[in-house]
Amino acid sequence: MWRSYFPEQNPISFNTWSFFAFPLALVIFFALWVILCCLYIRRGSSQALSAYLDRDHLKRELQLLGPMSFAEKVVLAVFSMLVVLWMTRRLTDDIPGWGALFNGRAGDGTVSVMMATLLFIIPNKKKPGEKLMDWNKCKKLPWNIILLLGAGFAIADGVKTSGLAEILSKALDFLEKAPYWGIAPAVCLISSLITEFMSNNATTTLVIPILIQIAKSMHVHPLLFMIPGSIGAQFSYLLPTSTPSNIVGFSTGHIEMVDMIKTGLPLKIVGIAVMSILMPTLGAYVFGTDRAI
Repeated sequence: MWRSYFPEQNPISFNTWSFFAFPLALVIFFALWVILCCLYIRRGSSQALSAYLDRDHLKRELQLLGPMSFAEKVVLAVFSMLVVLWMTRRLTDDIPGWGALFNGRAGDGTVSVMMATLLFIIPNKKKPGEKLMDWNKCKKLPWNIILLLGAGFAIADGVKTSGLAEILSKALDFLEKAPYWGIAPAVCLISSLITEFMSNNATTTLVIPILIQIAKSMHVHPLLFMIPGSIGAQFSYLLPTSTPSNIVGFSTGHIEMVDMIKTGLPLKIVGIAVMSILMPTLGAYVFGTDRAI
């Protein structure tokens, strides 16, 4: 969306996004570990857990997996190559990566397609002529998710061109009075509440064009609104209907809605709090959100 709305601005590279998002992911991961320990690891349960965390037990489980096959090693190598190419395509604003050799025409999608094509070329070594990936396996991929993402971008463009974003932005015009430090928590909170009743993709599709319109009217950097809005849409921890992964976990029958709320509510609060601190500080350094574009 950043590239489609602001094509004249520098694109957000994999390295730039990782530099900002990795601390957030690390804090949320640690917070989840603390919450799960407080809720489900009671006093006196260490002996029961030690049987599963014993070194000999872990070695036995590892031996049951057996050695890595040729196909597994190649897929790991291809995935590692994919990450390296993503990270080196454009290093920083001042240091160009290998993408400069193609005058900026090669994007992250180009790398993904190239690595996926390799899987159709490299032999599997199980049967003569068999490749790591063929069309029969490819047909089993969750294409509905890919189509859902594509539909989300199409709807977002429609919201922009139809003028609906400008109309809906009036309902959030109170954000125009928010101070600089108050924008991130307010936007993140709104987005994280909406995403509990809609999918992540639908939430960002609806919210981001509206936030861009508000940012333009306030003459502030759009990423100051877009990043908390998009990341807040991922804080969907409370209800099974929030994301497909929540539905999968809930459908096992081992997780009740009460468990999701008990775990998800404090995790959502931590996520919003950390985002509120990172966006005006680290975000200003990485994305320059403290100045208008």
